[in-house]
This record gives sequence, C-alpha cells and structure tokens, in this order.
Amino acid sequence: MVRKILLAFIILFGLYYIFFFSHIDQRVILIFKIIPMILIIIMAAIPKVQAIKKYQLLIVIGLVFCMIGDYTLQWFLIGLTSFLIGHIFYIFAFSSTNEQPVPTWAKVLLLLYGVMMAIWIASTVFKSGETILTFAVLAYIAIILTMGWTAIRTRSAFAIVGAILFIASDSYLAVNKFVMPLPFSHEVIMLTYYSAQILIALSIVQYSEIRSKVVQ
Repeated sequence: MVRKILLAFIILFGLYYIFFFSHIDQRVILIFKIIPMILIIIMAAIPKVQAIKKYQLLIVIGLVFCMIGDYTLQWFLIGLTSFLIGHIFYIFAFSSTNEQPVPTWAKVLLLLYGVMMAIWIASTVFKSGETILTFAVLAYIAIILTMGWTAIRTRSAFAIVGAILFIASDSYLAVNKFVMPLPFSHEVIMLTYYSAQILIALSIVQYSEIRSKVVQ
C-alpha cells in the first residue's frame, strides 16, 4: 500500500515537472526536479528483502548518485560524473545476480549501438576542441551500455526495461546537447528518465520474488 501511494506521488510530481516545467519558478526548479527522485529512493529503500539486501543497497546508492547528478547537471561534467558513479553501482547490483546469461544478439546490438553513438557524439564533441569532455562522454557511453548488458542477467523485466529506457534517455540528451536540437527534448528525456528510475527501483521487489522462486 505504501509503495502504491509513493508511486502515485512520484508520477504526480514527475508529470508536473515534465509538462509544467516552464511555469515553475526558476529559484525552485531544481527542487521540483529531484522530488520524484527522493520519493523513488524512499520507495526503493522501504521493502524488507533480506535475501537480496546487497542488491537493494547498491540500487539505492545508485539512485542517490543519480539524484545528485540531477541537481549538479547544471555543471555538466560534475553531473555527468555523478551519473557515471550511479551507473557503476547499478552495474554492481545487476552483476551480483546471475539468473540468466546475456544472449549473443543482445551483446551484438549493445556493442553496435555503443560504437555508433561513440562515433557520432564523441567525434562531434572532439571536433569542438573539448578533449576532456570527449573522454568523459566515451566513458559514459561504455558505462551505461555495460549497465544495460548486466541488467539482462537479473531476469527482472523491470530492470531490463529500466536500463533500456535509461540508455534511450541519455542518448536523446546527448544528441540534443552535442549534435542537433531534437523536438520535445525536455519531455522525452525526463519521461524516459523518470520511468527508468521507477522501474529500476521496482526491480528490487521483482528480483526478490525471482530469487524466492529459485530457492523454493
């Protein structure tokens, strides 16, 4: 019941920030941006899942770093670094599971996508003379695709779809920021981002159920 109430408030505040962004006072806009993340962190932390306590802890830490990234993205490299750390904790969480192997087709798709994004986005950043940012972008692409790769191992649909949505959100953001302006960038980026974080948080309970079935 508590999870459903939290989820309702996450959706309410998330949609308000996404679609009424232009009406929010600039002095408090970042507060409204992180309110859904604070609620998502609480939702992820409250389930009592003793069998997968490590998984839960790592996911919660990852969510906290992503929330910090939300606030510090105004200083892009700092925010990018915080998100990168958050993804590393997600990778640790997903890697701690071993419910199913990653299919070859998924590996190939992720690798091809990573190479395509690296060539398209990193080369554009490099041409602008931003060498440090270029390496940061390359590192981020590698980390987020590894996060997607390891999410498949959990066998949790929430973790897998959440990871895919996160990759989609960051891809749209990167293209919009470095290559060309995209339509409805704020709405698309934040809708896929909040959805990804909600699903990753909900994967805690789903993975706990998967583990319970395995034990039985």
